[in-house]
Amino acid sequence: MTRLVLASANAGKLRELTRLLSGLEFELHPQMEFNVPQVEETGTTFVENAIIKARNAAQHSGYMSLADDSGIEVDALNGAPGVYSARFAGKNASDDDNNALLIEKMASVPERQRIARYRAVIVLMRHAADPSPVICEGSWQGVIQLSPAGSGGFGYDPYFYLPELGCTSAELGADDKNRLSHRGKALQQLKDRLRRGL
Repeated sequence: MTRLVLASANAGKLRELTRLLSGLEFELHPQMEFNVPQVEETGTTFVENAIIKARNAAQHSGYMSLADDSGIEVDALNGAPGVYSARFAGKNASDDDNNALLIEKMASVPERQRIARYRAVIVLMRHAADPSPVICEGSWQGVIQLSPAGSGGFGYDPYFYLPELGCTSAELGADDKNRLSHRGKALQQLKDRLRRGL
């Protein structure tokens, strides 16, 4: 089994990726097992931030590393919140804080102009100096609605409406969300790459 370090302390992410990698010759370990320090995400794109996190984990652990970065882009806000999705309303903002600010900014925007997309990037670095990391991307198109619906998911999910399904992403079951979502698409690309060999 090839050891792979996940550049995250998120237990849910570790479970999700472990399930994805089952049947492949990779064994996923959280970066905390190797005392990898958190690194500041100073990138201006999802790709840059994922590379920063994966490189940091590879450098401190000495193993192949995996990182992701994701967020929501709203066309009427020129792509904001983007890489600042988790801290849209401030450094220690909660999901409720971020959603309140988003809805405040979208309140006067006509529905047809409330187009948004979730975007996810997953980066795998073979070693800290890897000059050509594996980069997998996924996006999920939707519309921002002004009132929440659904109790599943997290972040902006209760406001992320999917016209073709007639519901928000927070109203989807876990299996459907994993199949359709930005992260699900990026993860499937990663699995295909790992299956074919790096």
